[in-house]
Amino acid sequence: MSLQSHDHVERLKHNRRPRKSEAERNRRLKAQKKRLVALGVPQEEADKMSPLAIRTKLIHPKRVVQELAKRAAKKA
Repeated sequence: MSLQSHDHVERLKHNRRPRKSEAERNRRLKAQKKRLVALGVPQEEADKMSPLAIRTKLIHPKRVVQELAKRAAKKA
């Protein structure tokens, strides 16, 4: 492959990569919400969260559990 044709492939790289589908995105979001609810977050609260907030919380699940324990201690 010559250098010139290689540059052409790099330049048109975005045309060769498949787009993310909305259905796949929704499937991932649904699975992530399930994981968050399994950690103890109320379903209503998880439904109100943005997708970015859900993913951010799932990065550190131990923090989420600690956060929920603090909230429960305050209520008691």
